[in-house]
Amino acid sequence: MLDQFPYKTYNKQQIIQQINRLSVLQKPFLFIIDYKAENGFVIEECELNEQFIRFQLQTASGEQQVLSNNSKATNKIEWRINPIEFENYRMKFDIVQTQIQQGNSFLTNLTQPTEIETNLSLLDLFQIGSAKYKLWLKDKFTVLSPECFVKITDGVISSFPMKGTIDASIPNAEEIILNDPKEKAEHATIVDLIRNDLSMVAEQVEVKRYRYIDKLRTNKGELLQVSSEICGRLTGDYQETLGEIIFALLPAGSICGAPKPKTLEIIELAEGYERKFYSGIFGYFDGKNLDSAVMIRFVEQNNNKLIFKSGGGITSLSELIKEYDELIQKVYVPFR
Repeated sequence: MLDQFPYKTYNKQQIIQQINRLSVLQKPFLFIIDYKAENGFVIEECELNEQFIRFQLQTASGEQQVLSNNSKATNKIEWRINPIEFENYRMKFDIVQTQIQQGNSFLTNLTQPTEIETNLSLLDLFQIGSAKYKLWLKDKFTVLSPECFVKITDGVISSFPMKGTIDASIPNAEEIILNDPKEKAEHATIVDLIRNDLSMVAEQVEVKRYRYIDKLRTNKGELLQVSSEICGRLTGDYQETLGEIIFALLPAGSICGAPKPKTLEIIELAEGYERKFYSGIFGYFDGKNLDSAVMIRFVEQNNNKLIFKSGGGITSLSELIKEYDELIQKVYVPFR
């Protein structure tokens, strides 16, 4: 059928092979990899069809790669949410806290699905949403992500982990988020994890900026988001092993926790649902440089329902009600 999604799903090894082949040939391509780093897509630029897939990101060369400039004016956004019940979330939170108290994790990212009711389709969300990284797959999902996974520019690999969110309307919001002990500990843990991850594939790894603030405008008001910048230098003909480099860093540290292997087991135990492509990554290689994003601020189509997946990092200092509120706070549409 003409309207059937035309792109083949690859397994991990096939994705690595395709990325390596195309990067050596310096052919531009889009790649999309699920949370568990098991399946995904690698699509050459010449095969991209905006009937089925659209994306927008700031490429490593600083140019805009846009597969749709269409926009839709929406006079009034209808947005109702049906989040997980508090007591249900409490049980999942307690599982994570028990594991943390037993020393099995320092930080665990706990996420949950939220059913949303809106007058917007997945494509509408892509078109009106404002984000550094946008992706739409027909009848599958839309991503409006503020978070970079990695950039590679002239052999320098950089990552920009985001940890720490607060309502910008709160008096002294920036001071509060930057001085909160829980937020400090969570961010430090992720920066250390990402620095260690980059050290597996690069040399001269360093933290260039630590805990800087970005402001995000959403349909529910403005938010402040805390990020850091970490970078290192790739060596040799890294294009020949670009696929292995990407998979060595997966899953992204900011959406799982530390230590990574055990924390992934805790997430599986506590969450009770499949993330699928949520919190995976997507990116674009322009023939020389690469830019990519963590797939958060994610809306998935499930039959006739739209599901928004969100969450936050849990540490020993986390407070149940604050973490529950953060999960709900992140169910938003970013726009200008």
